[in-house]
Amino acid sequence: MTKHIFVTGGVVSSLGKGLNSASIGMLLESRGLKVKLQKFDPYINIDPGTMSPYEHGEVYVTEDGAETDLDLGHYERFTNAETNRYCNFTTGSIYYSVIMKERKGEYLGKTVQVIPHITNEIIECMQKLDGHDTDVVISEIGGIVGDIENQPFLEAIRQFGQRVGRENVLYIHLTLIPYLSAAEEIKTKPTQHSVGMLRQAGIQPDIIICRTEKHISADVKEKLSLFCNVERNAIIEERDVKPYLYEIPLILIEQGLDKLIIQKLRLKTNGDDISKWLSILEILKNPKQATEIAIVGKYMGHQSAYESIYESLIHGGIGNNARVRVRRIESEDIEKNGAKTHLEGVKGILVPGGFGERGVEGKIEAIRYARENEIPYFGICLGMQCAAIEFARNVCRLKNANSTEFDVNTPHPVVSLLEEQRAVSHKGGTMRLGAQPCILQGGTKAYKTYGQQEISERHRHRYEFNNKYKEKFTADGMIFSGHSPDEQFVEIMELKNHPWFVCVQFHPEFKSKPTRPHPLFKEFIKASLDIC
Repeated sequence: MTKHIFVTGGVVSSLGKGLNSASIGMLLESRGLKVKLQKFDPYINIDPGTMSPYEHGEVYVTEDGAETDLDLGHYERFTNAETNRYCNFTTGSIYYSVIMKERKGEYLGKTVQVIPHITNEIIECMQKLDGHDTDVVISEIGGIVGDIENQPFLEAIRQFGQRVGRENVLYIHLTLIPYLSAAEEIKTKPTQHSVGMLRQAGIQPDIIICRTEKHISADVKEKLSLFCNVERNAIIEERDVKPYLYEIPLILIEQGLDKLIIQKLRLKTNGDDISKWLSILEILKNPKQATEIAIVGKYMGHQSAYESIYESLIHGGIGNNARVRVRRIESEDIEKNGAKTHLEGVKGILVPGGFGERGVEGKIEAIRYARENEIPYFGICLGMQCAAIEFARNVCRLKNANSTEFDVNTPHPVVSLLEEQRAVSHKGGTMRLGAQPCILQGGTKAYKTYGQQEISERHRHRYEFNNKYKEKFTADGMIFSGHSPDEQFVEIMELKNHPWFVCVQFHPEFKSKPTRPHPLFKEFIKASLDIC
């Protein structure tokens, strides 16, 4: 039988349930176990696809085209598990499914209620990842204990343990142990209350992971053990880590969490190899060289808005035994002060994806600065579209060239709405999403980077390069090095006479791992190091 681990949170949000779930998955994989992970979010949106990055952070896209929570990115970066649409469910998606079943008459005239119908639907979703190819499923429950929104999920995981047998289920509670500097004391009361609420919901945690700034003494652990009814060795101290998240698994190993999980779930393991992870950390802590990359975006004050971009740049650094420093620049600041003011001295410039007109002119100006000063440039999704606009205006001399997303009346729509999108009225889940094949042109930087002709990358966009302008762009020095198999879509373009100027319509950051840096990020960092 597939074993299940449920990770809940307490006291405050944003403690890192996703990172801890991913770290646990990595530790179990290092023991030879096959792991899958999923996230249950308590909000009523069907998915985060229509939510602002300020509201939710980045939207992570899976191979099968699901728009999901950013924690799925942590799952894929830390483990070998590939996520899909069965790895992220929301209150909205759960209720939507139940309502559709009710409309079809599947409940045989019964009154549809939270218990048992909603909780049964949640349990059914939890079991979608079960199978002979899976030893452990790790399910993260969003929100914190005590939130009204996640009560059905807590009830579902309580019932789940009862149904499959307590020996097949493990409850891990992540909580905060605050330190009051005025009193110079660590306080356990918030955790006691959090665990108390969890127990009121019928769930006794097996393990408590304590996020803390300060070391937790033996006396504090004893106190937590007594009042939370958890074995003393199951109180895990997790000190804050800076600057690299990839240290978390080692902290958990030092606390014996992996052995504890294996013991409690009676798992049969094979080996214990974290050597590759240790080599990654060695590079991060003692790199042989360094570079500075500017990210020019419109959500720079929100760390999680570009989570996968930041991590992929770190991966590119790992692939070159280098430390990557990131200079975060609001594109609107470039509009106010000019590109040189903010970009002088950087060794590479990246413009990530995004939507909407705000800050676009600043991105275009940053791209021009990279092109004219021969600074390595990497454009992703909107970053490619902005590069097309910049090239059209300043090289091809197409006055007022633009994207129809920003100016429907532009005389030169070098970027336009996909034909398949013209009749679309609903915003949620209707973009060009998920893995799409791409054919690379031989002799190009793209081909050299990937080392193969056909690749597959994940997409999330409605607008595309307008093929009517390909001939003009080509004549002026742009190379279209990647296309969809039917050549309907331009997937990659690069400048002929530039050290490294590569733009892609897809999102390579969704397929990068610290153990396997994405080739485009690796080559981008290499190009930036070459000009240091």
